[in-house]
Amino acid sequence: MTTVLADRHAFGVIIPSTNTAVEDEYYRFRAPGVSFHAGRILIRNAVLDSDEDMENFLEDLRGEIGAAVESVLTCRPDSLIMGMSAETFWGGAEGNAEFERWIGEMSGLDVVTGASATHAALQRFGVRRIGVITPYQPVADEQVRAYFTELGYEVHAVHGLKCGSATSIAEVPPEEIRAAFAKVDGPGVEALVQAGTNLPVIGVAAAVEEEIGKPVVPINAASLWHAYRTHGIKDRIPGAGRLLATL
Repeated sequence: MTTVLADRHAFGVIIPSTNTAVEDEYYRFRAPGVSFHAGRILIRNAVLDSDEDMENFLEDLRGEIGAAVESVLTCRPDSLIMGMSAETFWGGAEGNAEFERWIGEMSGLDVVTGASATHAALQRFGVRRIGVITPYQPVADEQVRAYFTELGYEVHAVHGLKCGSATSIAEVPPEEIRAAFAKVDGPGVEALVQAGTNLPVIGVAAAVEEEIGKPVVPINAASLWHAYRTHGIKDRIPGAGRLLATL
């Protein structure tokens, strides 16, 4: 339901308890009359410094998602946004579709995932050849590559930052993010994409987009844009790049 303070839409946002970027970036680019209400997925072990740790992290996350959804439903949001991304890329396009079905059946609400949102954004830009950055270990990078490849994109490169913990993702400085984007750009690359919702990218991406003259699609901007447009919120919001500002 909408509220007195948010008379257009109340979004429930499901995020790992270790995540400090999603809420901050969402509220920086909040449309008037919209609110965000977090259901936090309890993360007991935030270590991510190997493929095995990454897989264990996701296994723990899967076990706690239901409780986070159940919790946020008590405030009666109008729809849900998944403010976590690795799980939505896992298993390719069908894995994301199954994940959306699971959350939709559990909640009874429309659901936006990061995987679907980045795909929708790239379709809107009309691009096919992309470069991707992530905060992940190689096992998760390959899932991201497989997802986009299945959907018909030519993935020029995927660069994972191999962050050592779920919390250290939020500590990556802007210059490192810029360098990562430069590594996956190249002749013929039409757009750059970023996965990993705890990576603070929107401000950096907007500047990089201006410099290189190509779309840059941060996952938090894409999820916010897709959630807004799916629910008829057509506000053009400056400062987050051309996706939210013009499309």
